[in-house]
Amino acid sequence: MGEESRVHRFKVQQLYMEMKVKYRKTKGNIRIGFAACVLCLCPLLSGCGAEGTDSYIKQGMTAVQALDYEEALSLFRAGEENGEDKRLLYRGMGIAYMGQTDYESAIAYLEAALKLSNGKVEDMDFDMNYYLATAYFKNGQAQEAIQAYNAILALRPKEMDAYYLRGCVELSQNDYEKAQADFDAAIALDPKNYDQMIRIYMVLEEYGYEEVGERYLQNAMMENEKSISDYDMGRICYYMGDYENARNFLTNLKTTTDYGAALYLGRTYEALGDYNYAASIYADYVEYDQTKAEIYNQLGLCRMEMGEYDLALAAFQAAMKVEDNGMMQTLKFNEIVTYEYMGDYKTAAALMNSYLRSYPDDETAKREYEFLQTR
Repeated sequence: MGEESRVHRFKVQQLYMEMKVKYRKTKGNIRIGFAACVLCLCPLLSGCGAEGTDSYIKQGMTAVQALDYEEALSLFRAGEENGEDKRLLYRGMGIAYMGQTDYESAIAYLEAALKLSNGKVEDMDFDMNYYLATAYFKNGQAQEAIQAYNAILALRPKEMDAYYLRGCVELSQNDYEKAQADFDAAIALDPKNYDQMIRIYMVLEEYGYEEVGERYLQNAMMENEKSISDYDMGRICYYMGDYENARNFLTNLKTTTDYGAALYLGRTYEALGDYNYAASIYADYVEYDQTKAEIYNQLGLCRMEMGEYDLALAAFQAAMKVEDNGMMQTLKFNEIVTYEYMGDYKTAAALMNSYLRSYPDDETAKREYEFLQTR
């Protein structure tokens, strides 16, 4: 269970991704993934206490990681017949059902797993409550989701992620005052956590409170003016739409070897309309490091803007080969749209059919598939 102790640091972005897909912004039909906000389940699924590398639990988690939820469920059922740890099995089944968007079943298994706790509250109990809160939210049970976060905070009052996620749910219910209080609490726990501030800005922007979100970012810059790095200043300026200053701060960094600097400087040039230069920044970086799917995705988006569809497709497919890339849904969707732009509707339709089996609740994809079937 050692892996569970670090679960929550990985969890927050993924859970909000599960709650609202807005973290993949849409530009036309192409989707822009945010690596800082979209983390895959993989870090959460390994090392869950399963005994031995050949256990059904371990194999089931590997299948979930591969998005093969039906296989995962089959393996977990085999593990149950084999007498493996029911608590871990039910946890895995709950996560797999979430992947299938069967949230009622996910809730049932996660609740069952929590009931099997031995009376001692452990890291995994918090882990499962995070998943359970997300399943509740996706199932339209916002109040139950809030109660799950309340339970976490009752035992861990300094759990920053729980404040943030509870605030997201409250904001979705138009309870702005409670949401703001939770966001303030999350920031107070770590005033220099700029990732958290940016996440808060993004969710506030989504719900029509962009000016409030900008105030969070402005306060961060003013209060930490002497200690904030060029990187953090640059990306805050980027989110505030101050692209000239974003460029000035980020240009001071080594974008050929600094992932964050390359990503945000490239995005800044995209925002300024210079897709060619943005693409050159991304291309230079992937010569140095081929493990960052987000850079490949941005490179693909730039190629699309320039009408270089073959190169765009190659970039998206290179990103999909990155292990544990954390943005497979975005990449698969972008691959499909690229085939559309290339006029290969047959391949696009076949891929979309497969895509919808993995992501059946993507309404945009459903509409796109209906269109493809007419071509």
